Amino acid sequence: MTRVSEAPSRQLDSVTRDSRYKPPKDLIYKIVLKRDSKKNDLATYHPQSGDLVTLTDVRPKCTSDLNRSKMSYLLAYVQAVKEDPDELFIRSSKPIMIEEDMQRKENISQQKPTLFFVFLANMTTNIRIWKALHPDPKGGNLKMINKVIQMNGADEEDCPMCLTEKKSGTVLPFNSNELNDSQEAAIISCINTRACHHQNTVKLICGPPGTGKTKTVGLLLYALLRMKCGTITCAPTNIAVVEVASRLMSLVKGTLEYDTHGFGDIVLFGNGERMKIDDHEDLLDVFLDYRVEILDKCFSPYCGWRTSLVSMIDLLEDPERQYSQYLANRVLENQKTEEGNCDENLKDKDSTNHKLEGEKCDVNLKDKKSKNLWRKVINETLKQKETKNKHVASEKENHLKPDEKQGTHGAFLGKKNAQEAEAETCKEDPITLQEFIKKRFCLFNERLKFCLVNLYTHLPTHLISLDLVKTMMIALNLLGSLESLLNRPKSDEGLKIALNDTETESEIGHFAKLRVARKHCLQRLKSLPLSFPVPEFREKIIIKNFCLDNACLLFCTASSSFKLNPKRTVPLELLVIDEAAQLRECESTIPFQLPGLRHAVLIGDEHQLPAMTQSKISGKAAFARSLFERLVLIGQKKQLLNVQYRMHPAISSFPNEEFYDGKILDAPNVKDRSHEKHFLHGSMYGTYSFINVTCGKEQFDHLHSRKNMVEVAVVCKLVANLFKEFTGTKQKVCIGVISPYKAQVQAIQEKLENKYSECADSGFTVSVRSVDGFQGGEEDVIIISTVRCNINGSIGFLSNDQRANVALTRARHCLWILGNEATFIKSGSVWKKLVTDARSRGCFYNADEDKHLAQAITTALFELKQFDSLMSMDSPLFKEARWRVCLSKDFKKSVASIKNPELLKQILNLLEKLSSGWRQTREQKNHRKNKHIAVGGSSGVLEVYPVNGFLNLLWSVDVIEENSHFIQILTVWDILPSLDIQNVAKNLEPVFGKYTINKMSRCKCKCLEGNLVVPMRWPMKDCLMQSVGREDDIMSRSFASLSLADKSSVSHANSKVRSRGKRRAKAIGLQSKS
Repeated sequence: MTRVSEAPSRQLDSVTRDSRYKPPKDLIYKIVLKRDSKKNDLATYHPQSGDLVTLTDVRPKCTSDLNRSKMSYLLAYVQAVKEDPDELFIRSSKPIMIEEDMQRKENISQQKPTLFFVFLANMTTNIRIWKALHPDPKGGNLKMINKVIQMNGADEEDCPMCLTEKKSGTVLPFNSNELNDSQEAAIISCINTRACHHQNTVKLICGPPGTGKTKTVGLLLYALLRMKCGTITCAPTNIAVVEVASRLMSLVKGTLEYDTHGFGDIVLFGNGERMKIDDHEDLLDVFLDYRVEILDKCFSPYCGWRTSLVSMIDLLEDPERQYSQYLANRVLENQKTEEGNCDENLKDKDSTNHKLEGEKCDVNLKDKKSKNLWRKVINETLKQKETKNKHVASEKENHLKPDEKQGTHGAFLGKKNAQEAEAETCKEDPITLQEFIKKRFCLFNERLKFCLVNLYTHLPTHLISLDLVKTMMIALNLLGSLESLLNRPKSDEGLKIALNDTETESEIGHFAKLRVARKHCLQRLKSLPLSFPVPEFREKIIIKNFCLDNACLLFCTASSSFKLNPKRTVPLELLVIDEAAQLRECESTIPFQLPGLRHAVLIGDEHQLPAMTQSKISGKAAFARSLFERLVLIGQKKQLLNVQYRMHPAISSFPNEEFYDGKILDAPNVKDRSHEKHFLHGSMYGTYSFINVTCGKEQFDHLHSRKNMVEVAVVCKLVANLFKEFTGTKQKVCIGVISPYKAQVQAIQEKLENKYSECADSGFTVSVRSVDGFQGGEEDVIIISTVRCNINGSIGFLSNDQRANVALTRARHCLWILGNEATFIKSGSVWKKLVTDARSRGCFYNADEDKHLAQAITTALFELKQFDSLMSMDSPLFKEARWRVCLSKDFKKSVASIKNPELLKQILNLLEKLSSGWRQTREQKNHRKNKHIAVGGSSGVLEVYPVNGFLNLLWSVDVIEENSHFIQILTVWDILPSLDIQNVAKNLEPVFGKYTINKMSRCKCKCLEGNLVVPMRWPMKDCLMQSVGREDDIMSRSFASLSLADKSSVSHANSKVRSRGKRRAKAIGLQSKS
């Protein structure tokens, strides 16, 4: 509820009671949401079943708005959403005052009340967890649950009975040369466990960053698929499920004996939108929704397998009879008086033949591209359904090309408007026998190929044998050959002879080939079954359940496993949970109760990110703790994948020692010299660096997330430098920017403004994500922006070791960490160890050591108006400064009003030059109209330097007392137009009028080093003699004791200063006032 202001909302159009409305409990209403035509449909909130919402008469901007509304807000639960996503049914916590009630109560017509529908959370997973935690003791499978509850560190790892029975080693169904010893041992251990029927087992496999965890999981699942072991693979998120499924498919493809036969044993199911399934074409063949659409077409009674096969056989057996029937039908059609009624009297199996007129059949399914076309067609159908549900189908239809519209409803799917086709046919002259056979063959051939390919792809292997698939493949080739022979020019008479079973002496050339091809094709087609041992697919839900029940390998989230039918055709034996350390223990109870389950393999890493919880109370109650972590804590043995293939040894060194006790080995590929790459010049940009940013400042955005704009500037400068280097060398580089705070991620993204998105194809990519978003990812160069910068050493959740581990282990070649040394040292966390380690290894650098970064930091501080940080002597602006600079309030106020970044840079450059000792030459001063301001006591002290043609900088030399010395400094008074200079000078006259003669003299003293003016300093003990000594003696002593040593200036030998003092004083024309 605390983030209700961020929650998506919709305005209600109407509220009515449903027929199931029975107070006081069943408060069920039908809701219709108002459609906003101004909003992009993708940005519109579409409620889903399981959403918990609040109904209120205001659109809340904060939590308190709910209590300030006229009506008391109420909670509601979305029970169901109709095909139109704006129509839904809810169960309300309280009765809703609908319009009818208000009119009846007041007996007058009132204005319709405005109500808002505000999303709070989706309860689906929580409800499933609740049900899993309260199972039916009689009906559920609690063997695995009881096993994990009773497990302790003393449990035996392997079944003693299986060890006794074991006679020979396990043979893996793939080449194990690519595996290291720890990976191979983990896979063999899981396979041996699967064979055990004596006890239930839970295996733990720990996969630290870069150790090939995903590869190991993929090969394990591939082995289980080859063994026909019923396995369900779960993960906490849809994205994680897609990743492991993609890995398996990359292994399976190319190893199947016949094309895609075998894909039917694999099913991926879940929310396609969240999986971003459209971006994973390699997974469409195993994605459940896609498979259901395909099989629905294949078993259609109108244009499916049986109809297409029988029609093709009839055509090839007696094409003349088919043609005669076509002519007879035309006679009947021409007798009709009303257009468009032709189709009503032609509902026999050949009625679809007339759809051939005018259609082009240029699809050759023999080519591999043909299958991609079918896939595209079906996927487009799914998209069109989803689009229609969101009320934009008509808009998309208007943008489709004519051939694209026909693609989904064309001849090969048997959906073209029959009436239109018949009407066109009636108006035209009858086609010839040759044209008739070609077009009819094209239609049936297209459908047959569609069904042949997709049946052996999407049906489980135990329902379609290898011999049958082989026959199907031969039939496909024969159909292709027959099609090419039919497309050759020939006479009707010759075609009759070629398609007749009787051989004649006049039969020559391709007519003989056509007859033979027809004969062989008929034989193969007749050997194919007219049906398959599948249920009658009357509805898509039956197809969906069929696919789920017969799959050997299932992929889904742990929550989605709740949907599986307890009475499966293929029993599930093994549960594999990837990213198990990120799955809440309570949520893991859902798949653990699947019927028939005997063993489980948990793959994860307790040293990486745990599951996330929004509630702090839940966090304190360890609600986010995973089963994997709990088993590790009680001492359960785990198999460690101990060779990392990602990071350069300089990068892996610290996390390996800190989080894994040095147990992880570096693979030969990362130790090879070729793995060490330098994308920028300079030791700061080596393989591993901690870059100290001293002038940063923490800020909060409107969501109370932290950001540090100085670090943002440094990150953007680093990326810019990398891009500049890339344009010269063309060395491909993938850059990842990581920050633990969302506000920092957003600030960096906004600053980069997609500048480099167009360069992705050429080899330069930039990805900016949070730590959570980068888990499992890797890039060539990783830049970490830690954000925190304060005097207390407070770093919040950044102190979490798991979060630090993930951030530090994403880089392949270079890792650059931006942070504040002082903050980390005081934090006493893992980051203190990191800074100490970087110093000891010579990998510690200050950001302002690079002039480009120093300039970026200075500009950022100026744009942020952080003058205290900017003018501190630690600031990069004054890193090379000779002079200490003091800024007046008027100057800070004037600068704060300047919005032009270029003007700000000009002011910065001028301040930097003045602090370094640069001064205008006499010629430059004479060239200007306003040389000096001569107003009373300010004469000769106040300086005016131009910034641009309009603004000027007013400054002067002042003297302060510090450490028993008088020291010259620069005071910047203001920045203002030329017309205002005289007025400001007059206002400053009283200030300079209070200066003593001695102070004024010291302000005017100048000492040169080459072309630079450097600050002077005098010991106070010598200055006290001014009251009793002569003025010239005082000046002599001053020059004699002159020292340039100051923490803001570069030290020089005092002897050189004394020897040049009188000569320079004379050359400068130094004056002293009596």
